[in-house]
Amino acid sequence: MTLAAPAHRGHREVRAASLLVVLPALNEAESIARVVAEVRASQPLADLLVVDDGSTDRTAEVARAAGARVMSLPFNLGVGGAMRAAYRFAYEEGYDCVVQVDADGQHDPADIARLRSALDEADVVVGARFAGMGEYVVRGPRRWAMCLLASTLSRLVGTPLTDPTSGFRMVNGRALSLFAFDFPEEYLGDTVEALVLASRADLRIAQIPVAMRERTAGTPSQNAFRSSAYLLRVVTAILLAVARRAPTLRPGSTVEVV
Repeated sequence: MTLAAPAHRGHREVRAASLLVVLPALNEAESIARVVAEVRASQPLADLLVVDDGSTDRTAEVARAAGARVMSLPFNLGVGGAMRAAYRFAYEEGYDCVVQVDADGQHDPADIARLRSALDEADVVVGARFAGMGEYVVRGPRRWAMCLLASTLSRLVGTPLTDPTSGFRMVNGRALSLFAFDFPEEYLGDTVEALVLASRADLRIAQIPVAMRERTAGTPSQNAFRSSAYLLRVVTAILLAVARRAPTLRPGSTVEVV
C-alpha cells in the first residue's frame, strides 16, 4: 500500500481539519475528478482521501491531478478492505469523523453537512435512499432482499433502518476507534455487518434521507445473476455478523496495541 503523505510518526496526530472524506475507488478514472471537485466545493475545510483499490486504469493519477490525497492499495480488496485501511489511517491521524462517499458520483456531497449534523445524536449516520427523499428504485430479487435485510437489521440494532446497504455514511471518533481495527472486509460486511458490530459495541446508529443520483460513468457492479444471488448473500452476512465475536473499542493506537 502506498500513500502520498508524510512519514508515519507512530502516534496519533492532531488535525486542523476534523473531517476526512474518503472515496473508495475502483476504475473510476472517468468520474473521480468531478467527484473530488464537488467534495471540495461542499466541504472546503475537510481533508479528502481517495483509496485506489487496485485500479487498472488511471484512477490514482487523475485523483492526484484533481488535488486529492491518494492511498494506493497493491491489489483489489473490495470496499470493506479499502475502508478499513482508510479508517485506520484516519484513526492514526487523529480525525474526529470520517464520511464515506462513492467515487462514481451517485452520492451528493452537499448532503455531507446533513450527515454531520446528525452526529450530534449518533455515532454512525447512514444516508438512506429509501427514507422518503429522491426517486431511486430497486426491483426484483434485490429489492426483496433489501426489504428483508432492513427489517431484520432494524430489529438487531434497535433502530429503524430502510437502507442498511448504503455506502454513504459518516462515523464519529467513537465509531472510528472500533472500525479502525475491527471493520469487516467481506462482501456486505462493510455495510450490513458493520452496523451490527456498531450496535454490539453500544454505538448509536441513525439514518437520514438522501437522494441517490444516477451513475455518470463506469459500469454498475450488479447484473441479473448477482441480483438473484443477493438474497443468499444477505442472509449469510447477517449470520456472520451475529456469530462474530464481540467488538472492542480500543483506546490506543496501533503502536500502543502492538
